[in-house]
Amino acid sequence: MEDKREIEGQHDLDPRRSDLLCLWEKMICRILLLISLTSCVSGTFVVKVSQTSYQAEENHNITLEWLFTTKPDSSSTSLNIYCQLFTDHNDPVLYHVHKGDEVPESQDDRFAGRVQSDKDALREGQIRLHVSRLRTNDSGLYTCDVKTDDGVSSDRCLLNVTAAVDQPEPEKPTERPQPESRDRIGLYVGLIAAGLAVCAGLFVFRLCSNPDVREHAEEHELENMDAEK
Repeated sequence: MEDKREIEGQHDLDPRRSDLLCLWEKMICRILLLISLTSCVSGTFVVKVSQTSYQAEENHNITLEWLFTTKPDSSSTSLNIYCQLFTDHNDPVLYHVHKGDEVPESQDDRFAGRVQSDKDALREGQIRLHVSRLRTNDSGLYTCDVKTDDGVSSDRCLLNVTAAVDQPEPEKPTERPQPESRDRIGLYVGLIAAGLAVCAGLFVFRLCSNPDVREHAEEHELENMDAEK
């Protein structure tokens, strides 16, 4: 009888132990899941813009910047970057990196010679694109897609380029004549006066050397004297 009671008591305790074990298993699973999720979140690959919008004026320069997470042991050959401008008509590419190497052939003609990247900053997880000689049609939404062994992510920013304001031309100060100009003016006046003197001398010389002219002049002078009397 006593053995039978012990066996029945063991049967009564087994369900309780089973429930307790199940509870512990669930708690352990939840703890492991929480640890797994925490490690995943801390290792998530993220791309973020330094600022969401930019404002600039035509013909000025600007630097667009994206930041992405990096690891010390990550290989540069796993880095792929694709940055482009979204417009209503097309999506021109302004920067492209494939397996760690820049691909200038992918760059759209409208950005040729106007976009420079900071390679030193790129190694530190920064995409810095210097855009020079801005145009009004450079306005729009810029996005950079980044892919590495750690994951894939992207972010975007807005650029607004306003037309340049026409600046009034400054008035040029009145230039005073230089000493050389004054000397030249005096020279020209002297030459003209000398020319007139020569012409007058020639006229007098001809008048005196020609008898007919001289006689006619004397007669004309006598007539004037008689008229005065």
